Amino acid sequence: MRAVVMERFGGPEVLRVTRVPEPRPSPTHELVEVTRAGVNWTDVHARVNSPLAPVELPHVPGTEVVGRTPEGRRVVGLTLGGGYAERALVDRRMTWEVPDDISDDEAMPLPLQGQAAWHLLFTVARIRAGQRVLVPAAAGALGSMAVQLATEAGARVIALASTEERRQLALSLGAEVAVDSAAEGLADRVCDAAGGPVEVALEMTGGPVLHETIAALAPRGRLVIYGCVGGVPTDLPTRTLMERSVTVSTFWLPHLREAGDALPTSMAGLFEAVRRGVLRPMNGGVYPLAEAAAAHRALTGRTHLGKLALDPSR
Repeated sequence: MRAVVMERFGGPEVLRVTRVPEPRPSPTHELVEVTRAGVNWTDVHARVNSPLAPVELPHVPGTEVVGRTPEGRRVVGLTLGGGYAERALVDRRMTWEVPDDISDDEAMPLPLQGQAAWHLLFTVARIRAGQRVLVPAAAGALGSMAVQLATEAGARVIALASTEERRQLALSLGAEVAVDSAAEGLADRVCDAAGGPVEVALEMTGGPVLHETIAALAPRGRLVIYGCVGGVPTDLPTRTLMERSVTVSTFWLPHLREAGDALPTSMAGLFEAVRRGVLRPMNGGVYPLAEAAAAHRALTGRTHLGKLALDPSR
C-alpha cells in the first residue's frame, strides 16, 4: 500500500510517498481503509525530532483518521502513528462509529481537536456561564471548536488570532472580541478588549506568549496548558502564580484513554453538537497523500483556517 514515510528528520521535504507492507489488525487495533488523515502539530514535532513527540525511523506520521472497516463501518479514531497511509490501524478504545448524517470532513477533527477542546473547557478548566475565557489560535481546528463550545456554554470568549481574517472568523463563530495574538503587549490588549483580566485562559505556545497570558489572568484565575507549538518548553513563574493564586493545569488527551466513559461521553456530545448546528468543524483544506509536505507547510505557516487533512485516495 502507499504511505508517507519519513526516513530521516528534517523539513517537510522528508515526507515522501512510498510502498510499505499493509499493517495487520490485532486484539487492540483494527484496520481501516483511510478516507481522511488528519495533519497535526504532533506530526510536525515528530518530523523535526522534537522531544515533545519522539519517534523511531522509518516512521509513518498521522495520529487520527476517518475510514471504513472491512465490515463497512465508517469510523473515526486515533492511531499511534501510521495515519498517512491508504490503510491504518486504529486503537479500538479510541475509535467511534460516525453517524450517517455527519460527513468525513466534519468528523475528521473531532477525536483529537474536538475532544481536546471539550475536555480543556469542561473537564480541566470547568468553565461557567459569564466567565471570560481566553482561546488561542481561534481560527485553527481546536481553537475554532473551543470558541463555539465555550460560547454555547454561555462563556464570554476572548479569541486570539494572528490576522484580521482569522479574527473575523472567530467573531463569526461566537467570540465576544478577537485580539491580535502577537506576544508583545498581549496582556494589555486582552484586558482592554475584555474589560479586565480573564478568569480562564488556554495556552499552547509557550515562551513570551505564556508569560503574557499569565499576566492577563485575574486573581484566582485558571490557566490550562495543552501544547508548546513555539517548540521551546518554558519554565513557569511560580512567584507570580502564587502572588495571584493562579491555578495551573496541563492536559494531554491520551491520558483519558483509561478514564472510564470520559471519551465516549465527549464524542457523543460533539456528534450531537454538530447535529444541532452549534458546532461547525472548520475544513482548512484536503491535500492528496503525495502533497503531505505542502500540508505541513500550510500548518506551520498558518496559511489555513481550520482542520488540514490528507486524502489517501488521491
